[in-house]
Amino acid sequence: MKRVILLIAFVLMSSHLAMATFSIVAIDPANGDMGVAVASRYFAVGTVVPWAEGGVGAVATQANVNVGYGPRALELLKQGLTAQQVMDKLFAEDTFPGKDGRQIAIVDAKGNIAVFSGDGAQDWKGHKKGMTWSAQGNILVGPQVVDAMGKAFESTNDELAEKLYAALKAGDEAGGDSRGRQSASILVVRKGGGRNTNNDRYVYINVDDSQEPMHELRRLLDIQMRGNHQSALGRALSENRYADALNSAAHLVRYSPLAAQSHMTLGFVAYLAGKQDEALTAFKRAHELTLPNQFKQLWEMTSGRGQFKKVLEDKEFVARVTGS
Repeated sequence: MKRVILLIAFVLMSSHLAMATFSIVAIDPANGDMGVAVASRYFAVGTVVPWAEGGVGAVATQANVNVGYGPRALELLKQGLTAQQVMDKLFAEDTFPGKDGRQIAIVDAKGNIAVFSGDGAQDWKGHKKGMTWSAQGNILVGPQVVDAMGKAFESTNDELAEKLYAALKAGDEAGGDSRGRQSASILVVRKGGGRNTNNDRYVYINVDDSQEPMHELRRLLDIQMRGNHQSALGRALSENRYADALNSAAHLVRYSPLAAQSHMTLGFVAYLAGKQDEALTAFKRAHELTLPNQFKQLWEMTSGRGQFKKVLEDKEFVARVTGS
C-alpha cells in the first residue's frame, strides 16, 4: 500500500513539473507585434507558459518548467539585454532542481531569438528556429510537429495572431502532445494595443479545459479579432483614414460573415473610401441576410452614425441601395 501511495505521489509530482507542450514565439517585424501560442495536455497552459510585454519581448517557458523565467526574462529585456543574454542569465540564476530539463524560447523587441531544449526534457523534445519565430515542444509525437508549425507560420500571409494560430493548428494536426489535447492559449502584445487604457495585450485568449481546444481557440480568436477591428475602425474613421477603416471593416465581415451589420458597415466605409462598387456589393449582401423591413431599419440606424451621414448626401447612390 505504501508503495502505491508513493507511486501516485511521484506521478502527480511529475505531471506538475513537466509542462509537456508545443509552442511558438514570434515577432512581426513590420509593426513590432510579438506573441506566443501554446497547446498542451495540461490544464490551463495559458497561465504558465506564455509571457509577453509590448515593446519588450515574448517568452515561452515549459518542459520541466520554471515559471519564474517568464517575468524575470521580461524584466531583463527591459534592462536592454538581448534574448540570448537573458537566457544565459536565467540559467545562471536558476537554483531550482531540474534545470537540465527546461525548455524556453525568447524573442526580443529587436527580433533576436534564443531557444533552448534541455537534454533532461522528455522525448520527443526539440525546437526549430526561423528568422522571426521559434517553435518548440516536449513529449511530442515527433519532430514533425515543430516542422509543421514553422511551415504554417511562414506560409500564412496575415497578422501575427493569425500566423500563430495557423502554426498551432498545424502542430496539433501533425500529432502535437503525445498524450492528447486539453488546453491552448494565444498571447499577442502591441504597445497600447489592448482593450481599455494602458494595456498591451492585443490578443489574450485561453482555453483551459476542452476535448477540442483548437476549435474553441478559433471561436475565441474570432471574437477577439472582431473587437480589435471594431476599435480600429472607429479610430480610423475619426481620423479620416478611410483606407485603414476599409481594411478593418473588411475584417469585421471576415470574422462575422453572416452578420448583416458587418456587411452594412462595410458598405458605408467602402463608399467613404471611394469604392462604390464594393459598397454596393456589401449592401446587397446585407440585404440578403435580412428581411426587407429589417434591412430598412438597419440602414436607418447605421446611416445616422457619425461620418456615415455623408453617404445620405448622394441621393442617387442611396436610391440604388434602398430602392427609394
